[in-house]
Amino acid sequence: MMQRNLIRSLAAGLAMASLAVPPAAAQQSREQGEARKEMRAGNVLSLRQIERRVLPTMAGAEYLGPAYDSTAMAYRLKFIRDGRVMFVDVDARTGRILQRTQ
Repeated sequence: MMQRNLIRSLAAGLAMASLAVPPAAAQQSREQGEARKEMRAGNVLSLRQIERRVLPTMAGAEYLGPAYDSTAMAYRLKFIRDGRVMFVDVDARTGRILQRTQ
């Protein structure tokens, strides 16, 4: 009887834990939603447009993915080359590269 209650408690706890959204994932979801909203309003370029401009300039680097900063209205594209992580910050309104880390 006690073992059955323990199993039920553990199962319930696991079910509840799986429903929780990690803070980083929630933040990323909000940023993606904000980027889509701004793009629909015509305020920023789409991620695909930004990627078409930046990816060809990063020969030899593996593209790891984007992030969007709604306060700066900028995309940050993450790359790796020879074990080194690099970031390219791009103005989401114009597509102009703001900064490149080496």
